[in-house]
Amino acid sequence: MNLKKSLVALAAAASVSVAATAETLSVAATPVPHAEILEFVKPQLAEQGVELDVKVFTDYIQPNIQVDQKRMDANFFQHQPYLDEFNDGRGTDLVTVTGVHVEPFGAYSNKIESLDDLQEGAVVAIPNDPTNGGRALLLLQKAGLITLEDESKITATPRDIADNPKGLDFKELEAATLPRILGQVDVALINTNYALEAGLNPSEDALIIEGSESPYVNILVARPDNKDSDAMQKLAAALKSDAVKDFIMEKYEGAVVPAF
Repeated sequence: MNLKKSLVALAAAASVSVAATAETLSVAATPVPHAEILEFVKPQLAEQGVELDVKVFTDYIQPNIQVDQKRMDANFFQHQPYLDEFNDGRGTDLVTVTGVHVEPFGAYSNKIESLDDLQEGAVVAIPNDPTNGGRALLLLQKAGLITLEDESKITATPRDIADNPKGLDFKELEAATLPRILGQVDVALINTNYALEAGLNPSEDALIIEGSESPYVNILVARPDNKDSDAMQKLAAALKSDAVKDFIMEKYEGAVVPAF
């Protein structure tokens, strides 16, 4: 065997050896921006011996269930208030590994150009899960449209509204469906990941949107038994790298904001 063939054979053997020893890390994620960010860090992790297996989900329930039942290693789609509410309600013990970004929450409409144009009895759709529904109501309170009995309650529902001058009619619906019914209501409060999937530009299309001070940082979540594993910590470090910060800022142009 000549030298060139020997080198090729050695390289191939080394590649097989790395592949054989690579650790697979499965992560559940919603499509945008979470899965996109994970796909971006895949090559970096592969160089460190971690094969990232990204599974895309379109709801906010299954990713946590999958991790809790050890069918997935981690997930990346939620913020801390949602995780706390999920753990309390489901009896799970999922934990935060690291915070990555903020998706400023916004109000959208196909019928009006300003919240000032909302008429008496206008129909307003909000997410039906406690934390995102409360988040929507807090944003509407900030806009001066309603007042909550407890003005800082993050799990508020329409039943917690103390003052509703315009008699707004609130519809609580699954978060993922809100972009699809935008034409059927006057206003919908939509999570940025679902807004992006629907082709909405939060920085241009939202009638009102949270600022960068939002406490709803999206987090990488795992279990107590694997959160400190070598592969998980490599993923956490990759998600907080300068490369990811640049990727988020360039790709999402303010619709998604790095939290580090």
